[in-house]
Amino acid sequence: MMKVPRVESKLRVFAFRITFSSQEDDLRSNLSIINHATTEVLESVKLRQIMQTILTLGNALNHGTARGSAVGFKLDSLLKLSGTRARNNKMTLMHYLCKLLSEKMPELLDFDKDLVHLEAASKIQLKNLAEGMQAVSKGLEKVEQELTASDNDGDISLGF
Repeated sequence: MMKVPRVESKLRVFAFRITFSSQEDDLRSNLSIINHATTEVLESVKLRQIMQTILTLGNALNHGTARGSAVGFKLDSLLKLSGTRARNNKMTLMHYLCKLLSEKMPELLDFDKDLVHLEAASKIQLKNLAEGMQAVSKGLEKVEQELTASDNDGDISLGF
């Protein structure tokens, strides 16, 4: 072992090689789930109709103000649905939306059936995914560096 040049670097490359397949499989699986969920959200007609209903409600509530003719809204505005209460404090805008949908558009209530990958995608932390991709990328760089360096080692690194 003492005669092998850069033995520590070679051992790290071997360790990376052992874990590479499982890391790649995990990354591919998570990216696939995120891609499927994204496609489902973009293509869901029912979700789009619910969002249009929410926009219409918001425009009706804000009628006569600068916000009353919005063409869209930010997703964090959806949090206001539960916080916006009626005068009697018994019903929120979310309650009203659910009541409206169940009475006028009940066919939209099963919109979650269009979004089968969404729950799984919500559990994937993008930070961890990015860190995993970066680790694989750095590992591959180290493999390339070691392969280049071992070209000059002679017979002792031949098996590597």
